[in-house]
Amino acid sequence: MGDMTNSDFYSKNQRNESSHGGEFGCTLEELRSLMELRGTEAVVKIKETYGDTEAICRRLKTSPVEGLPGTASDLEKRKQIFGQNFIPPKKPKTFLQLVWEALQDVTLIILEIAAIISLGLSFYHPPGESSEGCATAQAGAEDEGEAEAGWIEGAAILLSVICVVLVTAFNDWSKEKQFRGLQSRIEQEQKFTVVRASQVVQIPVAEIVVGDIAQIKYGDLLPADGLFIQGNDLKIDESSLTGESDQVRKSVDKDPMLLSGTHVMEGSGRMVVTAVGVNSQTGIIFTLLGAGGEEEEKKDKKAKQQDGAAAMEMQPLKSAEGGDADDKKKANMHKKEKSVLQGKLTKLAVQIGKAGLVMSAITVIILVLYFTVDTFVVNKKPWLPECTPVYVQYFVKFFIIGVTVLVVAVPEGLPLAVTISLAYSVKKMMKDNNLVRHLDACETMGNATAICSDKTGTLTTNRMTVVQAYIGDVHYKEIPEPSSVNAKTMELLVHAIAINSAYTTKILPPEKEGALPRQVGNKTECGLLGFVMDLKQDYEAVRSQMPEEKLYKVYTFNSVRKSMSTVIKLPDESFRMYSKGASEIVLKKCCKILTGAGEPRVFRPRDRDEMVKKVIEPMACDGLRTICVGYRDFPSSPEPDWDNENDILNDLTCICVVGIEDPVRPEVPEAIRKCQRAGITVRMVTGDNINTARAIAIKCGIIHPGEDFLCLEGKEFNRRIRNEKGEIEQERIDKIWPKLRVLARSSPTDKHTLVKGIIDSTHTEQRQVVAVTGDGTNDGPALKKADVGFAMGIAGTDVAKEASDIILTDDNFSSIVKAVMWGRNVYDSISKFLQFQLTVNVVAVIVAFTGACITQDSPLKAVQMLWVNLIMDTFASLALATEPPTESLLLRKPYGRNKPLISRTMMKNILGHAVYQLTLIFTLLFVGEKMFQIDSGRNAPLHSPPSEHYTIIFNTFVMMQLFNEINARKIHGERNVFDGIFRNPIFCTIVLGTFAIQIVIVQFGGKPFSCAPLQLDQWMWCIFIGLGELVWGQVIATIPTSRLKFLKEAGRLTQKEEIPEEELNEDVEEIDHAERELRRGQILWFRGLNRIQTQIEVVNTFKSGASFQGALRRQSSVTSQSQDVANLSSPSRVSLSNALSSPTSLPPAAAGQG
Repeated sequence: MGDMTNSDFYSKNQRNESSHGGEFGCTLEELRSLMELRGTEAVVKIKETYGDTEAICRRLKTSPVEGLPGTASDLEKRKQIFGQNFIPPKKPKTFLQLVWEALQDVTLIILEIAAIISLGLSFYHPPGESSEGCATAQAGAEDEGEAEAGWIEGAAILLSVICVVLVTAFNDWSKEKQFRGLQSRIEQEQKFTVVRASQVVQIPVAEIVVGDIAQIKYGDLLPADGLFIQGNDLKIDESSLTGESDQVRKSVDKDPMLLSGTHVMEGSGRMVVTAVGVNSQTGIIFTLLGAGGEEEEKKDKKAKQQDGAAAMEMQPLKSAEGGDADDKKKANMHKKEKSVLQGKLTKLAVQIGKAGLVMSAITVIILVLYFTVDTFVVNKKPWLPECTPVYVQYFVKFFIIGVTVLVVAVPEGLPLAVTISLAYSVKKMMKDNNLVRHLDACETMGNATAICSDKTGTLTTNRMTVVQAYIGDVHYKEIPEPSSVNAKTMELLVHAIAINSAYTTKILPPEKEGALPRQVGNKTECGLLGFVMDLKQDYEAVRSQMPEEKLYKVYTFNSVRKSMSTVIKLPDESFRMYSKGASEIVLKKCCKILTGAGEPRVFRPRDRDEMVKKVIEPMACDGLRTICVGYRDFPSSPEPDWDNENDILNDLTCICVVGIEDPVRPEVPEAIRKCQRAGITVRMVTGDNINTARAIAIKCGIIHPGEDFLCLEGKEFNRRIRNEKGEIEQERIDKIWPKLRVLARSSPTDKHTLVKGIIDSTHTEQRQVVAVTGDGTNDGPALKKADVGFAMGIAGTDVAKEASDIILTDDNFSSIVKAVMWGRNVYDSISKFLQFQLTVNVVAVIVAFTGACITQDSPLKAVQMLWVNLIMDTFASLALATEPPTESLLLRKPYGRNKPLISRTMMKNILGHAVYQLTLIFTLLFVGEKMFQIDSGRNAPLHSPPSEHYTIIFNTFVMMQLFNEINARKIHGERNVFDGIFRNPIFCTIVLGTFAIQIVIVQFGGKPFSCAPLQLDQWMWCIFIGLGELVWGQVIATIPTSRLKFLKEAGRLTQKEEIPEEELNEDVEEIDHAERELRRGQILWFRGLNRIQTQIEVVNTFKSGASFQGALRRQSSVTSQSQDVANLSSPSRVSLSNALSSPTSLPPAAAGQG
């Protein structure tokens, strides 16, 4: 089914519908065309064709109250006629396509061409070959049989290229598969509430059929098209389909059209589903886009994302920042382009690539010059036409050597390591209740320095229970006996709570014996309903007398009102309004209060102040949320003007004030202690009363009595950060945020302002990396703005999940600590891999380079280099990137944004091991034949058989890499490199596997690998020298890093790239956005984690002239360029390490420009 293309899917539905059209009163076509109308047109059409929405329900054989009968046959029939509610995803890339993509790699293409030329030349025997006069090196050990085998090297290179390509393609394929698995998991978890056979049930979105009655509420993302049947105050954000960011008010008689992919911003209601899947409005757009958007990821998100960000952004920015909402929006769209790590890696890779390019170019030039000078000048050989192929063969050989140097120098294993490490972490994080939606969020989390957390549900259990109450002038410290409450008051109280709460909120019996009753729906309302039950009253009876359809008017809860009110019509035609909400807000609107006798008495402002002091503050200081319940009666005529909210929601009579407890989750204090130890500041941002918030913050350990910290209310916070004109000033925020720990009574805008203020702050030397948790629709902007947004998987609304990077499947704060641990682990894994990789790079490049310059032939052959490249790139990235995290990761401070990838310790390790390896390899190269009493392999003719001498060098080299891989497991200078090695089976397997393959290559590799079989004692020596790496590692660990001031760090982001995009562009808003996008993702190598672009980039920069100006640093000044090139072109090792770091230490002038 999934592979069916959209057109088939569509035509099949068309056919079905013509045959079954009679089953239901309307066909698929009619419903589709109806859903394309908007507003009044639609109302007219419904009236003319059907009569009203009830009639449509009858035609679809469904009941607005009871829903569908829900029998399997009926559902199946509906699916057949009207289609299923899912959009077929785009087919994944086949393995062959991935192979083809991997083949596009520039260095591989160069190698292939070189190999093919070499193959062609080896089959071409010119007549002049026998003439001795062609080239000096040609004579000697060359015999007939060997000349025949000239094709082997070319063929072997092609073969190893094929290996590399297959490995890469396989990695991409498994990554894609994992990603799709993750995606389908996210989709399966998305459920929606419908009414079937009078029961309210939650079903997966894909199961929804035409005719279903769906219950929609604030924060939902509509899964299908439908018609509004009834509801209260429903406001929809349709920007994902229309691009208009204003919220659209829905009503049966003005605009009943509800469209899939739009967000419910306020209110609640019910709709009858009229179109699903490819026939819904979003589905039609996808069909036009050609089968479900680009990737499955964007399946039901793409339409939204285009202006989802816009829509999300519009809300908070209306109030404060009015005018510049637009720039914010644009800036926000580009913020999450490239994560910190990717920025650092891209930069490093380009630097290494440039160095490698220069080295390989110099190698080729030196070889060619030496050969021509030696042959034509020193030996005065004439260039004979019949000798041309022989000379060309030499040049091709030199070219191949140059390319191999480049292949080894370019660390294409880097993106692979990042991918593997992230994919592995994401998979494992699922077990720790973190569902990662954006891969890079995982690694950003490791650098987090601040977490702004919600209180309810994240730090607390989100099981609300009323524990104190103030009824009839008495403050009860626990639930009162029903007999002690006046009967009149009791009746009002029960009605006020039962009617004035969402009817979807219920308390159900526990699932197993002895468990707590299940709370369904809004948790605060559940707490109040629980209170009614504790008073031995029944709220269900009240609700059945006054069903939802009979409610006259509902003012739903939103973050501005902070209260909810419901109006009902009494039997005598007069109206009564029940109201409940935050106590300080509702009490301000009360002018009467019920006495112990159930009679209202006057409630003056000074009574209110006394009540706040005596009742509300003591409750809040115990960490309770206080809710006030009140009511008001209206005469039947004249009917009040219900739209004039300020007049209606006033003159209330207070029934009671309750204190609701939401206990702190038992594991939270420990988790917060871990965060503080790890150098992460936890701040609580909540809509609750400041005393409640402070009490909970002390229980959690966010604040400790006697510390110097701030707890502010939203109003006070706004007053402090705004200047006289009411504009927000960054300097003012900087004065507050370092000490701020609790922000209470805060609106979503305050949360957004705080997060933005901390992120944009330059107050500390490290830029802050902020994580935010949120569950409500109104948290969207803050979640989007943060470096990492966590949404609640259970309590979170769809809108919040959409804006987030990671979904906490258990809504638990301690899962965030796990995310921090994994994030740091990713960072460390990449550093381990880099430390290993760069050692190999430095050694291999220098050996090939000096070897080629002194002996005219690289001691490591092309095929051997490719094998080394394969171990160190692919296998090592697998082995080192899958190290499991340990608790010790949480004992250090966050790295922050400007910390270089390669620390001084790592640089010491890299250069230290390089010195050891180079010393031994050069010793073997120049005196090895005397030590082992074997023939020298130097200056061998063109197609000579492989020598034992060079085989020993190759084997020793690989052994040293293998043991150094174990050294690379630790990057902070720890002594015990074997610590926890058996906890990582992948690592052990790969090291042993590589060793086994190496034995096979050396003993049986023969001509293709240029290897001669070795004796046992020679093997022992190779392994012994390799083991020396471990001993040498201990020696290096002994040298104190602090002494080595000359070592530069590499791979840091310069200040230039650190200035947030928004600030750069405040004044140059007219910069073309495409250009900004370009500047942003200058090299998208790691963006898609695909190697191709960078190498093209490197080659292009090479073509474009001698300024090896990395595409990433178009900003820097000319002076630093020339100094760069000077550094790169001198071939000694010290300057190479300088060259790696020179772009990081740009002169200040350079960094400031651009």
